[in-house]
Amino acid sequence: MLPSNEALRILIVAPPTLNPDSDDTDAWNQAERSRSLRIGLLESGHNIIAVLPADAFLNERIAQLQPDMVVVDAESDARDTLEHVVMATREERRPIVMFTDDQDTTHVKDAVAAGVVAYIVAGLAPERVQPILKVALARFEHEQALRTELAQARTELNDRRVIDRAKGILMQRQNLSEPEAYARLRKTAMDKGLKLSDVAQRILDVADLLV
Repeated sequence: MLPSNEALRILIVAPPTLNPDSDDTDAWNQAERSRSLRIGLLESGHNIIAVLPADAFLNERIAQLQPDMVVVDAESDARDTLEHVVMATREERRPIVMFTDDQDTTHVKDAVAAGVVAYIVAGLAPERVQPILKVALARFEHEQALRTELAQARTELNDRRVIDRAKGILMQRQNLSEPEAYARLRKTAMDKGLKLSDVAQRILDVADLLV
């Protein structure tokens, strides 16, 4: 977990050039927003470790660079860009912040569901970047803590089920009461230096073989 005042190693997903060879007004507007975004990141003390396009190699490059945060700078291709980023961060979650001038808000629900912790629409002044990143990082860390708690709760529930099944087998096959079956499991776990649930699982595995 990174302190909110620590410099982040940021990977930007965007067209790499700030000077598009085009008379397209939208392309130049996007380039200007990208310039403001990068100025804001640098002025806030963060490190831009790479600017990469959303392509098939993004997954490999993120794995190599190990950024603290992924910033997506997208326009009309926002949905396609987001899909690439989500696929690239699926195995190892990272905070994703998305900046766009695209007024089509139909992307927002998909973005949040995919793991984007901040979806910023419309104009961007460099001084807005740091507060946005702080909030995004805090939200990401909160969500990660909730996921960890949920995973632990599921593990504990599964362990209880395994232990209860193992107790039932001992009670049935060795004519033990429930406290006696639990005490037998606990003593075995202590003697062998194993978790109670691991001993219970071994009993279930053996019982399955003897069926």
